[in-house]
This record gives sequence, C-alpha cells and structure tokens, in this order.
Amino acid sequence: MTGQGESGENGAPSGDLYCDIHVKPHPIFKRQGDDVLCEVPVSFAQAALGCTIEVPTLAGTIIQVKIPKGTQNNEVIPIRGEGFPNLHGYRKGNLLVQVIVEVPTKMTSRQEELLREFAELEKKNISPRQKKFFEKMKDLF
Repeated sequence: MTGQGESGENGAPSGDLYCDIHVKPHPIFKRQGDDVLCEVPVSFAQAALGCTIEVPTLAGTIIQVKIPKGTQNNEVIPIRGEGFPNLHGYRKGNLLVQVIVEVPTKMTSRQEELLREFAELEKKNISPRQKKFFEKMKDLF
C-alpha cells in the first residue's frame, strides 16, 4: 500500500506497506479464476446409468445436478452463475462439478456375479476406443 508504511528518515515521505495474504485451501472447493471446482464422487452404476446428485454451492445451499447416462471419470458439468463474482461485476463464474467415478473395493458375491456377467457381455462388444487402442499397440510391437 503506497505511502502507508513507516515515516521516512529526516522528513522523507512514508514508505510503502507490504501485506502477505495466505488463503487457506477449502476442503471442498478449488478456485479457478471466477469459476469454482467441486469434485463429487459417484458410483460406477450412477455414472453408467445416470442419476441426480446433491452438490453444495458457495452460497451454502444444496442444488440438484443431473449426471447424464454414460458420464466418464473426471468429466466436468458446469453450473452457470454459481461461481465467484467477476471483479468487473459483469457476471458470476460457474460451479464446475467434476465427476469422480469410484470403483468399489468391496463387493458382495451377488455384486461380483452381476459384474462378471456384465463383463462377459462387454467382451462381445468392444468399444471403438478400445479397437483404436489395440491397433496402436499392434503398431508398437
């Protein structure tokens, strides 16, 4: 802050005041300019089938966010106007809901059985991305 420091010697003008500001990280939100990022965990089934989840906002409210069917890990769903106010006052940033798909670490025997059945069905339908990946692998070896 210009001129807000201690008085100068022999009648010289006051010096400048320097302030160090440290912002403590928030446990849920991460700032990205005017936007705010919120990582939200969802289950594999929720991501695959689609669902509606509750997400906190900066204002302290809870909003309902629709997770579309087939949402991928780390996919970001923007919620307009739920971020930080712009310094120039034109608009507010967005709340960026980053979907984190969690793979179960413990399953019941029935869940494992159903997942194995799903995997068998999947073997018959290799995705286009997998085909491209395997083609690239062949070129390497």
